[in-house]
Amino acid sequence: MLRFRWMTTLLAFALCADLAGAQTQATWPQKPIRIVVPFAAGGNTDSIARVIAERFTQSLGQAVVVENKVGAGGAIAAEFVAKAPADGYTLMMAAMPVMAVLPVVGKTNFDPLKDFVPISNVGSNPFVMGVHKSVPANTVPEFVAYIRKNPNKFNYASGGSASVSHLSAALFVKRAELDMTHISYKGGAPAVIDLLAGNVQMYFGNFSELYPHLSGGNIRIIGVSSDKRATPLPQVATIAESGFPGFRTVTWNGLMAPAGTPPAVVARLAEAVKDALASEGTHLKFQQMGVDAIGSSPKEFVDTLRADIAIWSDAAKAANLKME
Repeated sequence: MLRFRWMTTLLAFALCADLAGAQTQATWPQKPIRIVVPFAAGGNTDSIARVIAERFTQSLGQAVVVENKVGAGGAIAAEFVAKAPADGYTLMMAAMPVMAVLPVVGKTNFDPLKDFVPISNVGSNPFVMGVHKSVPANTVPEFVAYIRKNPNKFNYASGGSASVSHLSAALFVKRAELDMTHISYKGGAPAVIDLLAGNVQMYFGNFSELYPHLSGGNIRIIGVSSDKRATPLPQVATIAESGFPGFRTVTWNGLMAPAGTPPAVVARLAEAVKDALASEGTHLKFQQMGVDAIGSSPKEFVDTLRADIAIWSDAAKAANLKME
């Protein structure tokens, strides 16, 4: 009899939990939602957030606004969202450098795995490896062979110390066992300018940074850092298939919420992301930004985050960055 009552009580609790989840999903949202962006307006992260906000406004029946909180490389926005009420009304369009790089190169007041619940990885940008025309290499293996024959003679650029372009290049240089000097710039634009001029010989940059300059003939793109080849450059092999299996550095933007957000709300938001990405209009806007739409599940997103934290920890060590 006691066992029967115990099982009945457990079933009752489970039923109540299911009903509560269903009720939460049915009644949410009841007021405007904000998506916090860790960077200034105009960049890829902000643009992606605004596209999603527009779609969410239509599908969720509530106004969805984008709020830019700039500073500390994105840490200010992350800390703000981590401390926000876990009710589904404050979200973050998280960028990979904020969630997977900042915590491994310095001390932050947020934990990307403990303080957030991933909702969906919205889209990603591959990095491409560009070289100056003076480098006699059309492929990654040819580049590696040439640099190895000329140690300490050539430089690689980055958009700043500890930037994703720096860590990507440093990781590649280490794995390829190359002797090259790192030249840090204040952003990707000046790095590209010096690559075009031949003052540096290699640069890992966003596809959108380097692709427009191919027609000028001063640079070549010889490798792609993502898992698959870039659609506009199907002839360019990935670095992974060029003799460096497992090499993968991409930047992504994904929707996250404070830890403790009701699972029913997370599920509804993840479904809303998929619906948004199914729109031809969204795909067109993403293509114009050089973004590959993803729309992952929460489980897939957290797996990506864990893997990238490990990757960028290795990259930070390869770049000899001090871990604090």
